[in-house]
Amino acid sequence: MVNALGIEITEWYHLNGLDLSGEISREYESRVVANTLNVLELLSVMETKATFFVLGIIAEKFPDLVVRIEDAGHEIASHGYLFKELRAHTIDSFREDLKKSIAILQGISKKPVVGYRAPGFSMNSDCLWAMDILKQEGISYDSSIAPVRHRLYGIPSAPRIPYHIREDLVEFPPSTVRILFDHVLFSGGAALRDFPYSLIKRTVENLNDQGIVVNFFLRAWELNPFFSKAKIPLSFRSEYLNGLEKTKKRFEQILTDFQCAPLSKIIQDKKL
Repeated sequence: MVNALGIEITEWYHLNGLDLSGEISREYESRVVANTLNVLELLSVMETKATFFVLGIIAEKFPDLVVRIEDAGHEIASHGYLFKELRAHTIDSFREDLKKSIAILQGISKKPVVGYRAPGFSMNSDCLWAMDILKQEGISYDSSIAPVRHRLYGIPSAPRIPYHIREDLVEFPPSTVRILFDHVLFSGGAALRDFPYSLIKRTVENLNDQGIVVNFFLRAWELNPFFSKAKIPLSFRSEYLNGLEKTKKRFEQILTDFQCAPLSKIIQDKKL
């Protein structure tokens, strides 16, 4: 079984539910190039290809970085232009943001941009109007709906495997595991660092045995965090800070034990 891997290319201060892009981004230097190169090196060593969900404003500032990602054999997909959660968009502002990101990426990439992921998996039941816009703007798959209950995102009742959310538009959700009465993300973020690896490995194996593809995700800054001086509210610290030192080793374990590929390849191979 080949599983999916998506890498989110954002700055270290682009965090779901927090707006650190003003004072923080002016006070400290950009780290996205160094962080992305760390990811590219890791994937090269592990002989793994992935989908890179690139924020448009970063591609605009660092076009050579997008070229390096694509030249290494990875897929380029949209993460929007600004790191702006869907609940903060209107229909018009979302369309403008999406079109701008696609235009920038398409101007750099040699291949069509067909994938999208909302910043912070911020698609919820109030934002499903965005699906029609994605389809209208040429996106063929989305990976924005987390089938979980969370204060900032998610649709708990959403399917947990890839499915057609619109005609010719596939939804490829991040993977979850049931704990007590709820499903929680385990394939990236804090859970990937905090859960025992034996539990993660067993969960992936169980899903794969059922023919279910796991959708792993990594935010580039997690391999080279820079939070020592950032004023992160206490309520967010456990999600963004705990266990960051484990991230690289944990991903090396995953890529050693499981074969991964870009989301578009999984969709194509499975004829979704």
